[in-house]
Amino acid sequence: MQRVESSFPKVKTVAGRAAPSSLSSSSPSSFRVLHKSLPLAASLAILLWSNPVKAGILSGFSGLESVPGPQLPEVEFLKRFNEENQKKYAENDARFKSSPVLKELLERSRLNKERNKRAVQDKYCIRGAEWGVGDCSTAGMTEQEKEEFITMLKQRAAGENEAAP
Repeated sequence: MQRVESSFPKVKTVAGRAAPSSLSSSSPSSFRVLHKSLPLAASLAILLWSNPVKAGILSGFSGLESVPGPQLPEVEFLKRFNEENQKKYAENDARFKSSPVLKELLERSRLNKERNKRAVQDKYCIRGAEWGVGDCSTAGMTEQEKEEFITMLKQRAAGENEAAP
C-alpha cells in the first residue's frame, strides 16, 4: 500500500488546541488575547465603517394614494339604486332612534350604570371601614361603633343589590 500525502499544512497542538505550524511558536496567552479581542475588533469595524442606508429612488414618492385614479363612468341605474338605499337607511335609522324599545334599553342601561357605580363605591367603603382607611375610615371610633357602622354599610349594600331587577 502506498501512503497518500495530504495537501493540508501540518498542525501542531498548542495548549491543547490545534494550531497551524506557523503559529506554534506563539504563547498560549497570546491566543487568549487574540480570541477575546477578535469579536470586539469585528464589532468596532462594523460600527465605524458601515455606510448609511439609502432609501433608494422611491424615497421621495408619496405613494399611490396621492395619484388620482381614472374617472369611471357613472351608471344611472346604480346611481338611482344607491340613492334609494340611502333614503331607506336614513328612514330606518330615524325610526330605530325614536323607538320605545331603544329608549327603554337606554334608560335601563343608565340605571344599571348608576347602580353598579354605587355598588363599587359601597364595596370599597366597606373595605376601607374594615381596614380603617379612606373616606369610610373608622379611625377614632370605639369597637362597638365600628361594628355597627360596618354592619350598616353591609346592610345598605345588600338592600340595594336585592332591590335591583
